[in-house]
Amino acid sequence: CLVVIFFQLYGYCYQDSNDIPDTLTTITELGSPLEMIQLLQTSWEDRFRICLSLVRLLHYLAHSPLGSVTLLDFRPRQFVIVDGELKVTDLDDASIEETSCTSNSDCFMEFPARNFTLPCSVEGRCQSMNEKRNLYNAYRFFFTYLLPHSAPTSLRPLLDKIVNATGNCDKHYDASYFFFSLRSNPSVNSEFTQKCVKSANTKYRRVPEAFIPDENYRCWPSYHHKGCLLSVFDINEAIEICDSYSQCKAFVLTNQTTWTGRQLVFFKMASNHIVPDPDKITYVKVTD
Repeated sequence: CLVVIFFQLYGYCYQDSNDIPDTLTTITELGSPLEMIQLLQTSWEDRFRICLSLVRLLHYLAHSPLGSVTLLDFRPRQFVIVDGELKVTDLDDASIEETSCTSNSDCFMEFPARNFTLPCSVEGRCQSMNEKRNLYNAYRFFFTYLLPHSAPTSLRPLLDKIVNATGNCDKHYDASYFFFSLRSNPSVNSEFTQKCVKSANTKYRRVPEAFIPDENYRCWPSYHHKGCLLSVFDINEAIEICDSYSQCKAFVLTNQTTWTGRQLVFFKMASNHIVPDPDKITYVKVTD
């Protein structure tokens, strides 16, 4: 679990540097800085994966061996992306101290958009303040931007509930349960399957063990910056996507899949040059 949510430390050493004794040098895994604008241009599936890793982090921080841990500087700059997963890089501002109190008024959490007052326990500690501070920061910096944008239509009512619950700091609403159930929710795929009935009149010629190396066009969101590479549930969804683009005249099924098992497909402008490739299958639109 720690490897998933925290930056992995490969090694460290102490040495004297510039007359400063006991200088610590660390060697860590390489991650990409988290750029929100860039993330919003990726597929919803990839953004959901990032939010899923963030939920794992929230769960661990709330139930760590040290007790409930809060990240006082819970902002995007404290995270990196490693192989599509969100990881924490800076734990300097982590704290396990729950705020002491004598009354509920001492348990006041202030944020730019809204404030919360939590109950003061009989032990003189603000109840769940660390957990709720993390939850609301995850909402205002991540969930509110990454989850609703271009989400599958069939999932939007449930996603709205998750976003609203985290925005209200509702600890009793188990966001982790809904996130993990969404991962394998069949409605993600059934939504496309139902639409594919409309494209039954379009015919495609199947060319096994073949690839179209050129004839690329750009689309959004794409897994390839110079072409149109999208994930599909099955061949019917690939046909539906190709039919929705006027420039699409063919598509190529690859043997690669996304983290949820959806197949990656290249969509092409033409099929003038087809080359042998044992790992791919090309479908060419048949015109009258």
